[in-house]
Amino acid sequence: MDRIRIGVVGAGEAAQVMHLPSLRRLEAGFAVTALADVSARVASTVAARWAVPAWETDWRRVIARDDVDAVLVACPNAYHAEVTLAALDAGLHVLVEKPMCLTMREAEAVAAAAERAARVVQVGYMRRYAPAFLDACALVRALPAINLARVRNILGLNELIGDQAVAVERPDDLPEAVRARAARDQHALLREALGTDADAEDLHTYFFLLSLTSHDFSAMRDLIGMPERVLYAARRNGRVSPFVTAAFDFGSFVCHFEAGFDELPRVEQVLDVYAPDRVVRVAYDTGYVRNLPVRLTTTDASGRTGTVERVAIPSWEDPFVSEWRAFHASVTAGAPVTASPADARLDLELGLAVVDAITRSAQEAA
Repeated sequence: MDRIRIGVVGAGEAAQVMHLPSLRRLEAGFAVTALADVSARVASTVAARWAVPAWETDWRRVIARDDVDAVLVACPNAYHAEVTLAALDAGLHVLVEKPMCLTMREAEAVAAAAERAARVVQVGYMRRYAPAFLDACALVRALPAINLARVRNILGLNELIGDQAVAVERPDDLPEAVRARAARDQHALLREALGTDADAEDLHTYFFLLSLTSHDFSAMRDLIGMPERVLYAARRNGRVSPFVTAAFDFGSFVCHFEAGFDELPRVEQVLDVYAPDRVVRVAYDTGYVRNLPVRLTTTDASGRTGTVERVAIPSWEDPFVSEWRAFHASVTAGAPVTASPADARLDLELGLAVVDAITRSAQEAA
């Protein structure tokens, strides 16, 4: 199966801006044979724009097709697990956008189903496949010690940048009842994840952490490992667009974490690792403009009197393309899956731990 036939479930922003162009770039290895979106206008328009032979409003018809080998799950977060499980049950491989799911129950179900079906499930953490990030991981693993790490993700709303770069077909034809049902389903899963006594701010914060910062949790874990515990966490502006800060304890060092949205059309997505004699930095641009380079910066001593800073761009290939290359290798050649269901489950653990630390801090302050 050198050419994998892809069915797309969810033809929204992520599919239109990044996944479909990436799959077209890799057309020797992939063919998009069908797509589904609950919006008939989005499904028909996107299918015509990208020459996809078939479109549906019911995703179940896509995974039942004979000309689909694997599924891209890019629908709303609340339905990621449901679609993934159905695709595995149909014998299909899956690339599911982050977050893989919202609850531990779903995470365990996906991991078990993937093992049972002997199919690839890869979670869409494209940042971890960028050559600059892979080079950074090699450098960090060779460090004799780490004194400090920092993870920052502060960015303007996607539309501030994305709407200038690409035309996205929006689901303006959806009945209000469909939107309301999706909101109820998401709320129910968040309640399941945090418990029925969680307040609205905690639910919103947990969803924010999984929607935005699961990328940062995942990259942090790959770069420096899984933290031992959360030393502290704080939230501000929680009812609107939360800014979250935290400190992760790695035993011999601490990683400072900060994330939030603002209204500036720019991106600050940075990971810094401070060793006694070197600083390693990985910096990402927006994922909504293709082929912007991921930069690896190292700072070293220059003799005993100065420093030298080296900025490397190992590749201009978009991380989404690199991600799909990895998926192809896993499906066709059995290459290990980096962002597996078991791996992605750890990001849910971190999200829950941060919300718990925020709650405990608020209770102590009261």
